[in-house]
Amino acid sequence: MRAWTAPEVPELPVAGPPVVLFDTATQTEVETRPDGPARMYVCGITPYDATHMGHAATYVGFDLLNRAWRNAGHEVVYTQNITDVDDPLLERATKVGVDWTELAERETELFRQDMQALRVLPPDHYIGAVESIPLAVAMIERLQEKGAVYRVEDDLYYSVTADPAFGQESGYDREKMLALFGERGGDPDRPGKRDPLDCVVWRGPREGEPSWDSPLGPGRPGWHIECAAISHETLGVAFDVQAGGSDLVFPHHEMCAGHAQVADPSGPFAQVYSHAGMVAYDGEKMSKSKGNLVFVSALRNSDVDPMAIRLVLLRHHVRSDWEWLDSELWEAVDTLADWRRALALGAGAPAEPVVTEVLAALADDLDAPRAVAAVQGWVDATLGVAGHLADASDENAAPQVHAVLDAALGLAL
Repeated sequence: MRAWTAPEVPELPVAGPPVVLFDTATQTEVETRPDGPARMYVCGITPYDATHMGHAATYVGFDLLNRAWRNAGHEVVYTQNITDVDDPLLERATKVGVDWTELAERETELFRQDMQALRVLPPDHYIGAVESIPLAVAMIERLQEKGAVYRVEDDLYYSVTADPAFGQESGYDREKMLALFGERGGDPDRPGKRDPLDCVVWRGPREGEPSWDSPLGPGRPGWHIECAAISHETLGVAFDVQAGGSDLVFPHHEMCAGHAQVADPSGPFAQVYSHAGMVAYDGEKMSKSKGNLVFVSALRNSDVDPMAIRLVLLRHHVRSDWEWLDSELWEAVDTLADWRRALALGAGAPAEPVVTEVLAALADDLDAPRAVAAVQGWVDATLGVAGHLADASDENAAPQVHAVLDAALGLAL
């Protein structure tokens, strides 16, 4: 599957520091140490509706990691999946009376347009669930060889006890796991399962649902096995960062890790797990089921500058939970007007301190709010309180600030 067109990104004359991330599994900050290219997997969307701000916050947030690694001198190999067949997609297609493949293709294309407008660097591997079915089947067969898969009627289940490390990624106790498993697509109460937490890896045929022939029989893969298989194929074992929204900590990332580590015990699934916070609107987490959504495409179609949308997202730390307020968007529009005015002067306050601070902030657990504050300080120093040039000691300040805004923060002004 094709991704979107990559923006041109300037190369900086200075290198950023090593990147430190908060690791969900250990609950500590760790320095990423890529051995060769930095390898990152960010779980993608299920394309049954348009890109909302919760999605955008995640993908802009981990775009900062991609950029921070590149600015630190690393090549990056980035994989993202797209769950282009799944229960929510099929249910939505039935409800609105369209073919599920048409719905998936339409919303995937809209997602591409939104990501391109927000200047998110595209993945090197952008792989759909449907096209990854052979990879999932191959991994399930390896799990079968390990005795980690059993049958319940027409479905195949993965046994969580097959992985001695089960639970280490999330750190949750069994009671919390059971509650979240039921809330997030699991079936803890299904008769015939060996453990309520066991998850389906191959879903047998259902009337009215798509299925594919395979050595496992007709059907389609479960959600978790898709990402495990795609990441293993494109990134190998012990890749640097597994990322996504905090709602994926369990069961999704826990199950992905288990599948991959049992199928290939030569190394851990990932070295660091990094998770984005949730975005609320009208007092509740933004979600399609509740309908409290703010869509990127709707704002773009209302002539809102995509860079203002991105700036709103950058003003909140990727790991924080926060609430979208329309007032923040209009503040961001005004902020960008000031920034452009300062950059248009050419000369300005010294650029070196702001470049250094922006790179340092993003290498420090993707601290975009700190980086934005550094840029605002430069703008204030350049314009002065009366709106006039306050310190023209750096005749080439604007080009340097332009470059770090784009290369590090993804803001093309």
